[in-house]
Amino acid sequence: MNPKLLRNILAICLAVGMLASSAIAGEVEVLHWWTSGGEAKSVAVLKDLLEKEGHTWKDMAVAGGAGANAMTVLKSRAVSGNPPTAAQVKGPQIQQWGDEGVLTNLDDVAMAANWDKLLPKVVADVMKYKGRYVAVPVNVHKINWMWANPEVFKKSGAKIPTTWAEFETAAKKIQAAGFIPVGWGGQNWQEATVWESIVLGIGGSDFYKKALIEADPEALGSATMVKCFDTLRMVLQYIDKDAPGRDWNLATSMVIQGKAGMQFMGDWAKGEFKAAGKKFGTDYIAMPVPETSNGYLFNVDSFIMFNVKDAGAKKAQKAMARLIMEPKFQEVFNINKGSIPCRLGMSRNPFDFPAIYSFDTFEATAASGALLPSMAHEMAVFPAIRGAMFDVVTNFCNSSMTSQKAAENLAAEVKNAI
Repeated sequence: MNPKLLRNILAICLAVGMLASSAIAGEVEVLHWWTSGGEAKSVAVLKDLLEKEGHTWKDMAVAGGAGANAMTVLKSRAVSGNPPTAAQVKGPQIQQWGDEGVLTNLDDVAMAANWDKLLPKVVADVMKYKGRYVAVPVNVHKINWMWANPEVFKKSGAKIPTTWAEFETAAKKIQAAGFIPVGWGGQNWQEATVWESIVLGIGGSDFYKKALIEADPEALGSATMVKCFDTLRMVLQYIDKDAPGRDWNLATSMVIQGKAGMQFMGDWAKGEFKAAGKKFGTDYIAMPVPETSNGYLFNVDSFIMFNVKDAGAKKAQKAMARLIMEPKFQEVFNINKGSIPCRLGMSRNPFDFPAIYSFDTFEATAASGALLPSMAHEMAVFPAIRGAMFDVVTNFCNSSMTSQKAAENLAAEVKNAI
């Protein structure tokens, strides 16, 4: 064949291919509340990956309110019949959006990439509505962490606790040495974060499931729950008078600065230590909340995908879902965010020790059945039930209410919310 003719044919084929590619390229409008430095950097990675495949990313970031502001915008858009292509939504709220009949089916993407094998069943189930994938998970945060300042413990002659009895012994020594035992943020979600970890430790994973996932009245009002509130009351003896209303990062700063010995908080606290130039093992220690080493309370960020009519938008939407679960994005995003990948079998090499420990316990508890959704972080129950639990815990933390009364109120308030 004439070389010139061959070149012309190849040029035509290339042009046709480019036209076909552009014809199926589309735009994703993505609503989320990741606006901090590390979060925005992580989202930019996904945007770049999507744009390399020829699609367009329209960012719809809504700051503030830990997602509450974004949910207000999302509901307004959905009611008007103009939802975004994808939105950051998590936990049981995925089921609520599924009930509205506005979500698209991602099973073709999930089956092609074998999501059922790549995700622990408890995580995969959250992403499904009536057995079909309608959402894609981004990361996993471990909730039941204890962050400690080893220098405070050394100066106090105290031992890092692994049980609540050891905690009380250490707290007394820290307090006697002139330090604040626990950096505490007096906000309802922070109080609930500590309480749910106590429930896991005192009651075990089966009790946690009955009480904080199934909202079983007998478990909520049980003697075991009374013991959980007794333990919370004991912990509250070792916080400072300025705790009410304190933001979580300010409580973390108390540990960083050596003013407080410990804080109970999810793995996002690690970012504060790293930003302050602190080194793990020397300047701070991370361990499971006392008595919870065999359990893992998780918070999973995810995106739901809405029904869209445009063929290009559908193509871009499915590409976004696929890319989120691929190793490159899972690695870069989670290193920036302080969380770990939700995808099983990822390499540990780029991650630090707390993350590697989280990897190992995530996979171990996925196998043992002790991988559990966090109530405090919107993963376990519907908002009305969560709100009832929050109210009881907050009232307990800010009053002289007895543990017996708190358990009774918990069972009653949750029953009314169901």
